[in-house]
Order: sequence, then structure tokens, then C-alpha cells
Amino acid sequence: MKIDLHVHSKYSKRPSEWILKKLGCPESFTEPLDIYSIARERGMTHVTISDHNSIEGALEIAHLPGVIISEEVTTYFPEEGCKAHVLAVNISEKQHIEIQKAREDIFDLVTYFHQENIFHILAHQLYPVNDRLTVDHVEKCLLLFKNFELNGARNNRENSCLIEIVKLLNRETINRLSEKHQYAPLIQSPEQKILFAGSDDHSSLNIARSYTELDMDEISLLTLRDMEGRLPTVHSRHASPKTMAHNIYSIAWQFYKNRLHLQKYAAKDPLIRFLDQSLFVGCNGNHSIRSKMYSLWAARNYRKQKQPISESLTDLLRFEANRLIRENRDIMQRDTKASSFEEGREERWFNWIQQLSSRLMIHFSDHLMDHVSGANVFSIFHTIGSAGGLYTLLAPYFIAYSQFSKGRELGESVRRSVSQQQSPRYGEAHNERVKIAHLTDTLYEINGVAKTLQQQARLAAENNKDYTLITCDQDSLGDQRGVKKFEPIGTYELPEYPELKIFYPPLLDMLDYCQRKGFNQIQSSTPGPLGLAALAIARILKLPISGTYHTAIPQYVQILTGSRFMEELSWKFILWYYDQLDTIYVPSKSTENELLEKGIHGDKIKVYPRGIDIEQFHPSKRNGFFKPFFNADERIKFLYVGRVSKEKNLDLLVNAFKRLSGLSRVAHLTVVGDGPYLEEMKNDLNDFPCLFTGYLEGEALPAAYASSDVFVFPSTTDTFGNVVLEAQASGLPVIVTDQGGPCENMIPEKTGFLVHGGSQESLFQAMKVYADDISIAQKMSKAARAYMENRSFKKAFLETWELFRETAPPDMSTMS
Repeated sequence: MKIDLHVHSKYSKRPSEWILKKLGCPESFTEPLDIYSIARERGMTHVTISDHNSIEGALEIAHLPGVIISEEVTTYFPEEGCKAHVLAVNISEKQHIEIQKAREDIFDLVTYFHQENIFHILAHQLYPVNDRLTVDHVEKCLLLFKNFELNGARNNRENSCLIEIVKLLNRETINRLSEKHQYAPLIQSPEQKILFAGSDDHSSLNIARSYTELDMDEISLLTLRDMEGRLPTVHSRHASPKTMAHNIYSIAWQFYKNRLHLQKYAAKDPLIRFLDQSLFVGCNGNHSIRSKMYSLWAARNYRKQKQPISESLTDLLRFEANRLIRENRDIMQRDTKASSFEEGREERWFNWIQQLSSRLMIHFSDHLMDHVSGANVFSIFHTIGSAGGLYTLLAPYFIAYSQFSKGRELGESVRRSVSQQQSPRYGEAHNERVKIAHLTDTLYEINGVAKTLQQQARLAAENNKDYTLITCDQDSLGDQRGVKKFEPIGTYELPEYPELKIFYPPLLDMLDYCQRKGFNQIQSSTPGPLGLAALAIARILKLPISGTYHTAIPQYVQILTGSRFMEELSWKFILWYYDQLDTIYVPSKSTENELLEKGIHGDKIKVYPRGIDIEQFHPSKRNGFFKPFFNADERIKFLYVGRVSKEKNLDLLVNAFKRLSGLSRVAHLTVVGDGPYLEEMKNDLNDFPCLFTGYLEGEALPAAYASSDVFVFPSTTDTFGNVVLEAQASGLPVIVTDQGGPCENMIPEKTGFLVHGGSQESLFQAMKVYADDISIAQKMSKAARAYMENRSFKKAFLETWELFRETAPPDMSTMS
């Protein structure tokens, strides 16, 4: 006997997923006769239908050979209202009526099953149906039930955990649980459990994906007593979120197809034909020559259509869907007959939805960025509203990945309870560790944030920390150790910042990657597109999320656009975003105070340590780097390193240096970096002793630092200023402003000077002190290096990792 013990028909009418409720469709649309035909074609010798609290579907095919009447009974633990689902197999109509009377109390229901000798199986026992399932409930189920299901539609983690729990059971454990819950099992040898398999199919796509094989051929033997001692063979294929989402799309499609009578258009409309082939079993794609000729004519007609001017999601959806079908002719040739069980179908559907949603997202994102750049407020909100419709298109995947994340810690907690194993302190066990996915759109740029992230990835690998940087970039760089790079679905170049590009991430691919890799913490480095993706992934997978606030974006926006309104709009978004996070890591107290003043709750904010590679940046790297450019020995060499942009207050540095040059012939300025202000700065300093090197990499940058005398950093918008640490580690005294993070990473009057933010006069006076007496710089040089000796990057990284552990939820160790 080969039988799929868990299949739903159109008589399962109450959907559990909200999107199906919104559509007003049942949770299954499959005709009972189709279930029978598909199951038999896929090798099942016997067929049953297990609708929710209904046997109508099974009765409809009861006259056919090999049919068994069953149902999936919804029952409750009476005290807490926790739901459980039990498969009642091989029952009569009279027994069905009595089951409905007894099902309000799971203890009464089990008692009735034993009285009537009804074979029954607890379904998806580790899945919290109404989110009330606890370890106590599962323990009681171990006393109540002999037979358990390996469910073909749920996370295989639950099935694997169940198998392990069953192996751990012994008589001593059962006695302990029986005493704990004051319940004596009705079953014989309660420590010996039997596992069965069912597909839990709702769409017809996965009938017989999982099934049970029994050494019997008489239906009459399917009773509680006759099954005692029989050991079935289970055939269970692993399901994934893609499987569940594919089923939801299928149910919705079947609902609309029937409601709108779309079947008659399948031969004429390529899109309807494609949807029918992808989401419905039984459509074999064979059409008449006339239908195929019509399809070719329709394809040529679609090619003539232009992308609709309207921002209507419906218009764009149909246009892009047809374009995708035209570009992928082979997808219309797939054989989707019921007998051809094809696991690759759900993967192809995932890829198709990813491509379709990506094209729509590019359209809406480009419109949104255009409106933001132009400060078109009403258009911004209109575009956001239109793009919000994409949520409905992708909702089945969001639901599926969320469902597969439910109860992540429950099975492990039950396993520990059964084995009486004490929970280790968080992170102690090798296989119970912090596993972080850090999403960033700043990794390959030449700035402090990117350098820090790259060093973190390297140190994580060297110190056996499970840390993966996830980024999105169009460069051809391959994945590095500890880095996962995704191709962007689109790119937007900011008019105000041509070298800074915004990449639109492939959300579904990233979501799937994070789910498969089993990360238990999500981190975000920016509130940009990757940051929004991080937030979505964390919410869908039910994971804690933290973020680093290291760029004063609103201040940048004000400087670049000159608009106070755009600055305020940026603040509203920034505060909304960071308020969604569980923990916010900031690089300095000044940044913490700024966020506190803006209304972020202090309990969320943690100042994390920052370090520098004190071996790479070292005074010993002083090698006369500037001799080829000017007579270095006769000049005091001021150095600036960083983005050459207005928000760094470089116009103040230009004017202060011009004034200093008029008084002192020995001052020289070197600017290392690139940016939108570079050409203007070059023109302003064309007649002055100034060197522009562009970006320096490798050993050239440490040599430039060490071969200089004083580091100047006039920015007031930096939350940290990594270059200030690099300079001091190289033995340079620094000049920084009293605003932002850099001033917290130097010792005033000892490793450098503080100047008033935005004050050209204050900056000039500080530079003049060094120009007048080079010995001051030389004295501060030693103090600067000594100050950095205890700021190694490795030390800072390991201290930060401890912060990650401390801020993790108490149950995090069970989520690996």
C-alpha cells in the first residue's frame, strides 16, 4: 500500500494565510476526482482526502477502488486554547459526526479514538498552528499519541528534530513526563513512536511528494489495533519556502481562473497559458495548430507595444510579464501533466517572479529617486503607494519564508527537555553560535566604513566567527572569504554625487540565501536599499536586527542640496528606520547624544569600540614619499585624507591654507582622495603648494601618512572619522573640529588640536601653530602613536563581537 495520508480538496474552505483570506478563496481548490487521478498516476495504490473537519471530499470519490475516508481534525488543549491537527484515517460517516463533538478537547478526542479503534496520526506536531504551542504541549502530545507525521509541506528542520526526539525517548522519560503532566498514556509502549508521511498538499502540485508505504493491501486493516507493531516506510521529500509559496500562488490562480472563467482564454493568451502551466497540474500545454498560430500572432502584437506611460501596477505587470514570456520561449514548452512530478517547477516559478518583480521595482525605484532628487513630495508618496502593490505580488514568498521561521527554537527546547540536557550559556557550544549576516551597500568604496567592514570580515574568518558580509555591486569582483555579493537588479546615479551609485538589491534572492544559511542575527550598515532589505529579511525570518549609524546622512543631504526641507525629510526617514531596529551601534558619544536628542530610545543605543591596524599604519613607514613632488625636508607637510566633497568643509581648509601660505613659505598641503569637489578645489589652489594624489592604495597610503607632519580634518559631519585614527597611528598630530565623532578619538593639546566647527579662523590658527614651530608637531607625534598603541583593530573587533553576544535575545542559542 502506497498512500499520501495528508491531502486537501476544495472542501477545505477556511484558509489560514491572510492573503487567501483577503482574496476570499478557500485554502484548496482541487477537485476530489483530480486528487484521485493525480495520486494514482504518481504511483499511489490507495487514495485518501483529509480535509479540515470534513469528509465531503473523500465521500465524493468513495466509490472508486482503493479510496479511504479520512479527515484532518482541529482540536484544542482546553486550558490554553492551543490548536493541534490530528489525521483520523479510515473512518465512517457516523464516526465523523462523533469526532466533531469530541474535538473541542484533545483529551476527549484521543479517548474517543481509542474507544472506536480509529487509526490516527498527530500532524506537523512542532508547527505552532495558532502560535500558542509550547514545550509543555509537545510533551503532552508525546503521552497522547503513538503516531506522528513527517509533514511534506513544512520545514524539514521540524521533521529532523522530531526524528531525533523520537530516538531519545525511553520508558524513564515517559514516566517522568507522565508524572509532570499528571496524565497516564492510553497507548501501549508509549516510548515507541511510529512515523508516517503525508504531503499536506493544498494545490494539487505536490500530491505524493511525501507518502507512506505499508506492507498490507486491505483497507480494513487500517485500524488502531491492527497498526500496532507495523513499521511503515516513509518517503518524504524536503519542502522549502519556495514550495509553500508556489502552492499559495497556485491556489490564488485557480480561484481567479474559476471565478473569472479564464480557462477559455488559455489557448489565445500567452500569459494565461503560462500561468496555467506553471500553477495548475493537468494542463499539458498541447493546443491546436489554430491556438498556436494565435499565440504567435499575439506575441508579434505584444512586441509592438511600448512600456505603458502609466505608473499603474496592473498595466506594468501585464506588460513586463508578457515581455518575460517572449524572452524565454522555452518556459512555454514544459510538460506539466499530472504524472510528471517536477520539483524544478517551483524553482523556475521563483526565478520568474524574481525577474518580474525586479523589473517592476526598477521602474518604481527610478521614479521614486527622481522625485526625491527633485523634492516632488506628492509624487514621492504617489510612487511609494503604487510600488506598495508589489508587496501583494511577493506576499506568498514573504508568508512562506515567515512560516518556515516559526517555532525555530521550539523543537530544540523539546529535545533538551526530553534528554534533560541543560541549556549551555549562549554561544558556548560550537554549534550554538552567533551567526551574523551583515548587509551593506558600502564595501568596495574607498572610505573608512568600507575599510572597517573588510577588516571585520578578515578578522572574523581568522578568529572562527560566523560572520558574512552581504553586499550588492555591479563590479565583476567575485565572492571573497566572508563576503557574499549579489548582482543588483538596477542602478541609480545621484545627480549631485555622480561617483556614488545606489544599487537596487534582489530581495527574494537575498531572503532565500539568508534562510538557507540559517543566520540568527541580521545587521545593517546603512539605511539605504540594502538596509531596507535587511529590515525586511529580519522581519520575515523573525530574526533580531541591529544597525550601525556611521554616516550623518541628513547633514550630507542639506550640504549637497542646500535644502532644509530635504534635510528634515531625511531625518524623518532616518529616525523611522533606526527606530525599527532592536539595537543601534554608534561609533561615538556625540552620535549617541544626537540620536537621543532626536527621540531614539537610549536603551537601543550601544557605543561600540573602534580600532585601527596599528601595524599597517606606523611611523616606520616614513620614507620620503613626497620627495619626487617637492623638497619635503624644507616644508611642514599638512595632509588631508578622505572624500573630496563639500560636506567635509574643505572650502574652509582651502581658505585657511591660502592665508597660511601668505605668511609661511614652508607650508605644504597634500589632498589624498577623490570626489565631486576635487576639480573646484584644484582650481582654487592652483597657484599654491598643494599636491592632489587621488586615491592611494596598498603601502602608498601608510607611506603618505607617515611622511607627513600634521593631519587636518575640518569635517563636522563625520560620526567617527577612521582617518583620524590612521593618522595618529602613523605618528601624526591631528587638527579636528569639536563636532562629530573625530574629537572623541584624540587627546586635545596632547595628540592634536580641537578647532571650532565651521570656523575658518580657528582652523587657520591651529595650522599656524604647527607652521611656526615644527617641534610642537614632533612632540605630539610620539603622544599620538602612544595613544593608538591600545587601539588595535583586532582588540576592537573582539570587544564588538562580545557586544553582539550580549545584546542577543536569551533564546538565540536555540535558533541555529
